[in-house]
Amino acid sequence: MSANGQQHDVRKQLRNPLKRARGLGSAQSGVGHWWTQRVTATALVFLALWFVVTVLGALHADYATAKSIIAKPWNALLLVAFVLAMCWHAVLGLQVVIEDYVHTRWKEVALLVLVKFIAVLGTLATLMAVLRVALGA
Repeated sequence: MSANGQQHDVRKQLRNPLKRARGLGSAQSGVGHWWTQRVTATALVFLALWFVVTVLGALHADYATAKSIIAKPWNALLLVAFVLAMCWHAVLGLQVVIEDYVHTRWKEVALLVLVKFIAVLGTLATLMAVLRVALGA
């Protein structure tokens, strides 16, 4: 390597870290992701409390009683909200973990697609089950 090349490397190393990071920073979506995860977490606190109380109330009930509890409009609505918030929160959290710890691009993309597919499939299955019970079909 020439003396000029070595000089260039030294100057590059001594640059301010902000100068090196210009153009490599935020894609302007991190704050929205962070807020959405906090909102879903807050919603899950209240919805999980409702869910635990409801399940404990139906613990020793027979099938018809449990079905009638889920069929009540408010319970069906809260159950749907609980599932939506839980799946959304899980996808957001797993996205952060995958983006931080999977360093092969095709594996990262495959895992992100798989996580979203499983979340959508689970959400749709749960919604179908709740609607089937709530509407008495």
